[in-house]
Parts: sequence; C-alpha cells; structure tokens
Amino acid sequence: MKAAAAAPISERGQPGKEADVCLVLEGTYPYVRGGVSSWVHQIIQGLPEVSFNLVFIGSAPERHPRRVYQLPANVVHLEEIFLALTPPPEPVAYVPGDPAFFAASHGLHQGFRDGSPGDDELLARVVQHLVEAPERCQRDFLHSERAWAEIVRRYESSAPTRSFLEYFWTIRSMHAPLFRLAAAAARLPSAAVYHVVSTGFAGFLAMLLRRRRRRPLLLTEHGIYTKERRIEVLQADWIFDDERLGPDADEVSVGVFRQLWIRFFEQLGKMTYEAAEVIVALYEGNRARQIADGAPPDRTLVLANGIAVERFAGLRAARLAGPPMVFALIGRVVPIKDIKTFVRAARLVCDAAPEAEAWIVGPEDEDPIYAEECRALALSLGLERQLRFLGFKRMEEVLPAIGLNVLTSISEAQPLVVLEGFAAGVPAVATDVGCCRELIEGRTPADRALGPAGAVVGIADPDATARAILGLLRDPAGWAAARGAAIARVEQSYAEPLMLDRYRALYRGLREEH
Repeated sequence: MKAAAAAPISERGQPGKEADVCLVLEGTYPYVRGGVSSWVHQIIQGLPEVSFNLVFIGSAPERHPRRVYQLPANVVHLEEIFLALTPPPEPVAYVPGDPAFFAASHGLHQGFRDGSPGDDELLARVVQHLVEAPERCQRDFLHSERAWAEIVRRYESSAPTRSFLEYFWTIRSMHAPLFRLAAAAARLPSAAVYHVVSTGFAGFLAMLLRRRRRRPLLLTEHGIYTKERRIEVLQADWIFDDERLGPDADEVSVGVFRQLWIRFFEQLGKMTYEAAEVIVALYEGNRARQIADGAPPDRTLVLANGIAVERFAGLRAARLAGPPMVFALIGRVVPIKDIKTFVRAARLVCDAAPEAEAWIVGPEDEDPIYAEECRALALSLGLERQLRFLGFKRMEEVLPAIGLNVLTSISEAQPLVVLEGFAAGVPAVATDVGCCRELIEGRTPADRALGPAGAVVGIADPDATARAILGLLRDPAGWAAARGAAIARVEQSYAEPLMLDRYRALYRGLREEH
C-alpha cells in the first residue's frame, strides 16, 4: 500500500482523495467517545502506512458540534452525512413515478415481507436506480402516485386497524435517510477497500458503495447492531402504539409499528452481510448470531480486539498494594450501559461499607434525559457524597485510583475498557453479556487455568453486583489473585500487535483479490 500523505484532510463539500481504506462509521468516531471510537483511532494510528477516508453518519450537526479526536495524518478525507437534516423546500408537484424503479422495489419488499432470501437481481436493480438518480428516486418516493398506491396497499394488507397517518409517516421517516445515503454514495471519493463498523445505515451506505464502485467490503461488528436496535425499539417512547417492552418480548406481543422498525433494521443487516466479502465478529458467540441473522458462514471469522498493553502496564506501579475501596463504571451514560443498576448497587455497597466510593466516568451528552434520571436516582438514594459523576476522564487518570472496574451493560461485545483495566491491574465485575465471561473467566482450558479476573453477574441485578463488588474489595488475597489473572490474560491473548497484523493482512488480501 502506498505511503499515507500528511497533508490536511479534505472537508465535506471539497474534492476528496482516493484512499487505501474508507471507514464507514455511524454515530461514533471522530465525534463520539466510546469503545468503538477508541478502536477506530487505534486502527488508524496503528497502520500509519495505510491512508484512510472517513465517512461519519450522524443524526444532526448540533448533536455533533466538534470532533473529540484529533485525526491522524493518514486520514486524507472526512465526509459528514446528517440524516435528520431537512431538505430544502421544493414545490410539491404530481409525478407518476418511474415504473421500473417501483417494480423492482415492490418485488424486493415483498421478498422481505415473506421472509424469503433476498433477490440479488432485484436488489441490484434498486441499487442502480438509487446511485444513478438519487434525487429522482427521492422525489418519486415523496410525491408520486405509485409511492402513494404502494403505501396504501401495504397498509391495507398489514395494518388496517392502525392509524393510517402513523403508518404513512413511519414509512416515510424510515426510508427518507436511504435517499440521502444514496446521494452520498454518488459523490464520495473512492477507496481500494471499504470497511464498515456496523450494519444499519452505515451498512446500507457501504453496500451501495460496494455495488457502485465494485471494490471489496469488510464488515467488523463490535456488537450486533440489529440486536441493539431491537432493544431500543422495544423500549422507545416515540412509538405510540405499544407499551414499552423488555428486550425478550416475542413478536406476537410487539405492535405493528415496532415490528416495522425491527424488520427494517434486520433487512439492512442482511443487505450488509450479503454485500461483504469478510464479516468479522469479536468472539464466537457474536459470529453465531451473525450467521443466524443471515451472514454466509464461509465469510465470517473471529478477530478479537487488542490493546496497547504497554500503555497501561506502567500504571500498575502507581496504585496502592491493596485494593482501593473505589469502584467505577467507565462508559457513556446511556441506557444500554444500565447506569441505574450500577447506582442501585452502589447504594447496597455503601450501606455495607460506608468507606467505599463509587464513580461514574463517562460523557453524559449522548442522552441528557437519561443522564439526568441517573443523577436524580443517585440523589433519591442519598448517594450525593459517595457516588461521583466525573464525566469524561483519561484512563490514565482513573485506573490507578480504583479497585474495581464495573460494567452493568445489557449489551456488549468485547469491551475494551475491561482489557484496559486488566492491563493496568484492575479486576472487573461485569454482566454476563457479549464475551465478558470469557474475558473474566478465560476462553480456552489454558486461559481458564489462569483463574478468574473478577466476577460475572446477571443483567439488571444490583444485589448480585453489590455482593461481587464487596466480595473482591473486602478480600485482599482474592483481589490480588484476580489482578494477577487479569494481567496474565491480557498480555497473553489481547495484545495490540496481533490485531493490527491481522487487519493489515485483511486489507492487503482484499485489495489484491479484487
């Protein structure tokens, strides 16, 4: 691969440079902190010989006012796409609609609805229309007689007892971002390899780019996007027809409009899987889920994340000999991290050990309403002196001062924060999600022989979480054994060079094969 240029990046609206790799990113780097963003920055910095284009997909500019990462020199172009932007007003005029486009679209949607395998020829025809004439397709969707007839037909066959107004606007809001992504696919600078870090809207754009440019596509899923969107849709209060439901609700109990959104994201996922030459999961459990959701098994592989162990190893000497009576949740203050369970567990720990202190370390701007609810809960439980909301802090500031790293998430993949804590000698208490159990207890017999690096607890169980925290912080010998297992496990299995070498080989292989 060619050496990366160190010139300033091209901004949105200016001609961009072709790159070795185009990273397609939804709601993450370089505007949002978190595990996925850290991983993206790590990949870019760790492969300085590779040039990167970045495509950031967000909701609206005001939600992402500034970059929180300084872009490395090998990033040669950054494109921003905001899906919630209102298009300029235009005269509403009757248009008949392109019959070829609507025929292909109708057939494709019928296959989605029937649960039949995707028709590649139909999808190819729809994609061709979208990328060759996105403005015309959007106009037809918004104003044509054929679009109206199609929406009415589907309403009468699937939701005749529901509000037509709600059905109409659900379909409109669901599909509108796709046309904006199609327009972006026509203008984005090219790349030798496209690498998307989720399915969803980012996956849809990557699929369009793969088909339009005929360049290979690599998908890395940290979590399973469709699973996470399902959880959000089931609990969303902006869908008026159903009560909020838990993540295990079956389809029979889910109302029409929630089903529409869940199936929409499922189909975006299948399109991405079908388009990708290589589909990466972080651990075997997620690979199995990808296959169950439609990923071709022969294109899937497991590639664990790695961390710069040496960056955190120096922090071990900065801590006390025994466990500090401080436990922290390091992560974004959002519902999927289930901060409220951590707050409730903190109350139980502090009741039993008044000298203990709890920290919540992470940004609160992604979901300000939820963050305020968490603060209110802490206040109502009388934790104003023992629980601290610290906002974003560098890991080097936090890890030497805490005794335990606590995750109460309801969904994770392979949380980097656990590995970073291990490298600094901090054991973890984590919910039994993603690969947290194999991180803490080991994956292979030899790995498990190292011993547990903390404790695994159930989801939304503050009692069990509190018991695990107290059990480790009150047992210096047990805590020291967990610390030793944590350090040995991360050094043996999760070092950064292995991960970077495998991605370097993937990029090179995909480029040479295509």
